[in-house]
Amino acid sequence: MPARIAIDSMGGDHGLSVTIPATLQFMERHPDVRILLVGNPDALAAGLAADKSRADRSRIEIVAATEVVAMDDSIEIALRKKRDSSMRVAIRLVKEDRADACVSAGNTGALMAISRHVLKTVEGIDRPAIASVLPNQTGGATTVLDLGANVDCSAEHLLQFAVMGSALVAAVTGKQRPSVGLLNIGEEIIKGNDTVKEAGELMRAASDRGQLNFFGNVEGNDIFKGTVDVIVCDGFVGNVALKTSEGLAQMLGGFIREEFKRNPLSWLAALVAMPVLNRFKHRVDHRRYNGASLLGLRGLVIKSHGSADAYAFRHAIARACDAACHDVGSRIAASMRGMRPPVDAILPASLDEPEGASHGAPQKQVASLF
Repeated sequence: MPARIAIDSMGGDHGLSVTIPATLQFMERHPDVRILLVGNPDALAAGLAADKSRADRSRIEIVAATEVVAMDDSIEIALRKKRDSSMRVAIRLVKEDRADACVSAGNTGALMAISRHVLKTVEGIDRPAIASVLPNQTGGATTVLDLGANVDCSAEHLLQFAVMGSALVAAVTGKQRPSVGLLNIGEEIIKGNDTVKEAGELMRAASDRGQLNFFGNVEGNDIFKGTVDVIVCDGFVGNVALKTSEGLAQMLGGFIREEFKRNPLSWLAALVAMPVLNRFKHRVDHRRYNGASLLGLRGLVIKSHGSADAYAFRHAIARACDAACHDVGSRIAASMRGMRPPVDAILPASLDEPEGASHGAPQKQVASLF
């Protein structure tokens, strides 16, 4: 059965000017995927008609939504006030089994809160986590989580992230026992704060039981060395690492441009090195790695950068399709069987109310990822 991807067409910094061309470009390369575009029907129809792509429009279904979650909307507004937003409707399509996954470039906190409220969490998962990949020097990529959903984590939460990340990599890459590292300030087991040291003990015990292939502690440079397949950390550390890596890539690009301006001889060197530079640029282009998975939910949700262009958003759609085709959600649920039951949650219990109920505002807000 072809994958069915629901797209929050109105979300993000650019809305339809990015989501429509990205969708059509993706469909040209994947003729068997079906797309559900969620948003204002008239605007969507006009955007599709104006685009010159030769993608088969018969594989697109337009699903109406009357509201849009703005990038600066609070969780309270997004969750309580905008019940017919394109973001919420797209997530609801996953819950109703009309879509296998959804993609949104919208507000990160709102996406996590609405996803958790509508889809609920997998049994055994206390807190959903945000996972994405970063390129490494082996030519592959390292999966890192959490990247901003959970600023404060217990050792048990970090263990759950490790199991989820391992299941994700195993499902997508086919690797039977992906290696997992715990991000720390040193490789020795005596390093780190109490939470990280306790998490290391839990992961070693899980590894002894065959639930995990735990490598041990790793340091920040191991993300880009490709030392392990999965690196686990709390959302504060993960978000800082992500933003630092993006800033470094931008700095290198700026340095190269300035060097060319100052030294004409650099152009000659660039001509000789152009094939290598182009390959390097392609390898580290953050747009190719766009699309973070919200793991631990009873459904697949992919978060795109809010500022993504069509090329980047197309890769986020591809990531959603890949996750759906490899049944990532079921693999994570299977991996969590036998783990401890949940002990608390990222958001107050009142968010687990039935659809249509309305209570007070949530007390915690998910850290901004993109």
